[in-house]
Amino acid sequence: MILSEDRQSHLAHLVTDKVWGDDIADFSDDDEALKAAKKAIIFFVKEVAEIDQKAREKVASLKRNVMEGTGEWEILYKKYYDEEKNRRG
Repeated sequence: MILSEDRQSHLAHLVTDKVWGDDIADFSDDDEALKAAKKAIIFFVKEVAEIDQKAREKVASLKRNVMEGTGEWEILYKKYYDEEKNRRG
């Protein structure tokens, strides 16, 4: 999944506003806080996409040729997705 610059900016503003509004953190520089939030969002989306790809590859590599959309595929995908996510911490 790729997020547009506008979507990244919108999400970064939501995050920083919530963190500031809930008194979780105080920012000395709003621009730097937004840049850090955008960077974290981009990293998260990239990580999720990589985990998704690995899980799909594992399901596709099975010899019994499990078809996407079936219940078996969903179960295996979730299993491999969770395994990859846990492996990465």
